[in-house]
Amino acid sequence: MKTRMTELLGIKHPIMCGGMMWLAKPELCAAISNAGGLGNLTSGNYDSGDDFRKAIGETRRLTSKPFCVNITFMPSVRITKEMHQEYFRVCCEEKVAAIEVSGAPLDRYLGIDAVNRAKKADVKLMHKLGSVRHARHAEEAGYDAVIAAGFEEGGHPLNDDVTTMLLTPRLSESVKIPVITAGGIADGRSLAAALVLGAEGVMMASRFIATKECLAHPKIKEELIRRQENDTTLLCGTIDLQMRALKNELVRQVLEIEARHGSLEEIIPLIGGERSRKAWESGDVDGAPLAVGQSIGLIRDIVSCRELLERMVRDAEKILASVQRRLKGLDD
Repeated sequence: MKTRMTELLGIKHPIMCGGMMWLAKPELCAAISNAGGLGNLTSGNYDSGDDFRKAIGETRRLTSKPFCVNITFMPSVRITKEMHQEYFRVCCEEKVAAIEVSGAPLDRYLGIDAVNRAKKADVKLMHKLGSVRHARHAEEAGYDAVIAAGFEEGGHPLNDDVTTMLLTPRLSESVKIPVITAGGIADGRSLAAALVLGAEGVMMASRFIATKECLAHPKIKEELIRRQENDTTLLCGTIDLQMRALKNELVRQVLEIEARHGSLEEIIPLIGGERSRKAWESGDVDGAPLAVGQSIGLIRDIVSCRELLERMVRDAEKILASVQRRLKGLDD
């Protein structure tokens, strides 16, 4: 299945992994890339440029295939602007295949020279965003692709609240660079739909949690299979940090604080990264805001990354061929 996405990134399948704090590490990243997709190594998992560089080296020992790095330019208690600069510098020096930028645009956060540095190092730039205006800015700034992150996605969807179904064609008709769809993606049906809507491929994260190679605790993987599409909710809108996460006791507490107009100081300890890290490792489903999207309603099993990607592409091809046959039958 060749698309502009596979040609741009040098991969077999038009499927990539999104950034995932505490989960998108060398083991999962390499497994996805070895399966023909684009693995993701999330820079925020590491406390220094040296640790991050070691993780890139570990990933390269596990795969010879291309992989990307996520750098999220958003407010953080732990990650400073200096650390963001260090992550970016290491990416360019190590000449990773691509950087998936989320949050503030790279050219505005680190300056337009950063875009030029990435191009000189042959590092492709992709910005995950949720609006036409942001996509146009990315194209003008020199990004190589944009990722249409619909309202359904886990993590931090833009508060424009536009769904994948509408955002994908809007971006596809508004920019010339490749569009990759994220939000609600978990199987061959959603891959086929994204292609029909004008995307060149898909990005997903929640679905990769329920794979054999992901380091998340088995209890959480089973919980994602049990939960449905209506089992996520939005929180932290009152502090301008909108987030979609699994409904649980911790999230209920955050929403209660927001409902009574509680302070930022009350909320921050509940959504801190260390709390999430411990929850993913221990399997404490109620102990942290677990950033997953509505696509959990499509998760049915725990499989290897290779089995997942091959099944998705195979099913997508069958669906697209079936639609063509149905339309031909109507013409006949």
